Amino acid sequence: MTTATVQIPADWPATEERARAVQDELRAGVVLDEPGPPPGTGRVTGVDVAYDDERDVAYDDERDVVAAAAVVLDAATLAVVAEATAVGRISFPYVPGLLAFREIPTVLAALDALPCPPGLVVCDGYGLAHPRRFGLASHLGVLTGLPTIGVAKNPFTFTHDEPDAPRGSTSPLFAGAEEVGRAVRTRDAVKPVFVSVGHRVNLDNACAHALALAPRYRLPETTRRADTLCRAALRAATTYPA
Repeated sequence: MTTATVQIPADWPATEERARAVQDELRAGVVLDEPGPPPGTGRVTGVDVAYDDERDVAYDDERDVVAAAAVVLDAATLAVVAEATAVGRISFPYVPGLLAFREIPTVLAALDALPCPPGLVVCDGYGLAHPRRFGLASHLGVLTGLPTIGVAKNPFTFTHDEPDAPRGSTSPLFAGAEEVGRAVRTRDAVKPVFVSVGHRVNLDNACAHALALAPRYRLPETTRRADTLCRAALRAATTYPA
């Protein structure tokens, strides 16, 4: 497995005002009129990040470390095909609605380190279900050109009715009268996940992918595996020698 070390790009936004301007510029590139790859075919890749932004008093060290993982699965069998990690410094302060700017450089490095094309990319977060309609999944999709979706653990600030109890039930996720995603029940009577389009995938297909990737657990296998891997990479990067 490859682990990349990431530097913050020299032209990376340093202020909220500049980050919002970049969102506005890139949002125009989101493609919403493609269906995306059929569920269960080709490859699908989960990406996730883990942070350590605590100060280590013993070593007088402000860590500000972020680790990203990209795990490629065979979409038909959900077997792992390839995986890569990247470790870098957190590239932007915590600001709700601008979290992608903390993660994108390291996530891109993990994707670039993969030995094979990633296919559809599944983000642990949001795409259009975002206050500015440009969450991590959309941001990543526009920068890479890859089809992307967001599968989040909570509905952020948006409203929805509870889906029916059986697996596969859905309900719209609303921002006012606008449907920005769907609550999708991946297990009978278990809290749903919240699916939104990122780039080059429609919402019906995004929901179908979320279900296909979660045959046993609430969260997609892409997210589960990427979460485990990025946490391991973070531990390795922040463990001091004895």
